[in-house]
Amino acid sequence: MKTIRHIGTLAAIATVVASLTACGGMSPRTRDTAIGAGVGGAAGAAIGGSGLSTLGGAAVGGVIGNQIGK
Repeated sequence: MKTIRHIGTLAAIATVVASLTACGGMSPRTRDTAIGAGVGGAAGAAIGGSGLSTLGGAAVGGVIGNQIGK
């Protein structure tokens, strides 16, 4: 069991590092859009608890992040 947990932890760390390095070449507006979509998706999932609410929250958050990034 410890081996499976260890592999899962390493995979999670590798995923986080890869996602952070992917944002290096983004413009500030694109980065703000991605952050808004992520936060909106998390909020939609927490509020509604369904896939549709997650998708709606990500869409609204992306638009808000895009407009803030102007």
